[in-house]
Amino acid sequence: MSSPAPSQDARPAARATARPPSRPHAGPHAGRATGQRVLVSSVSSDSHTWNLVFLQLLLEELGNEVINVGACVPDDLLIAECRRTSPDMVVISSVNGHGHLDGRRLIGRLRAEPDLAGLPVVIGGKLGTRGAENAAHGPELMAAGFDAVFEDSAGIAPFREFLEARTPAALTAGGAA
Repeated sequence: MSSPAPSQDARPAARATARPPSRPHAGPHAGRATGQRVLVSSVSSDSHTWNLVFLQLLLEELGNEVINVGACVPDDLLIAECRRTSPDMVVISSVNGHGHLDGRRLIGRLRAEPDLAGLPVVIGGKLGTRGAENAAHGPELMAAGFDAVFEDSAGIAPFREFLEARTPAALTAGGAA
């Protein structure tokens, strides 16, 4: 996930893949009027932190409580933090281009845990290192179990729209924003 390009006109059409917000996680914070509890992390091989700080600030600005577990988080630690903090959603960010590899492994591990299998998990950022060929990673990551995939070339707008559709009021109204 990255900040939007200065000119929306010069950017290619946004590429984001998401399931409709029809399967909200019935976590302990889902009914809060002030937003949701969101766990933010990078993939295990990504040491970048600026993206995590940006996401934390954006999510907090939108009224969410954020648990930022940082960079280079091993899969086991992320799973343990999900159990310890009971988030309503997990946001995974990648800047190093290995998001499609580490993310596929991570989502497989999360979906294999019965108590975390229904937890909404999204991934975004630089998911690969092959330029235009990276577009293939979105459908692959969705098939692996992510609820939404946001490619860096799309900017931040598709992620914001996804978040707005997941607000407690929107979910109560059947997922429509």
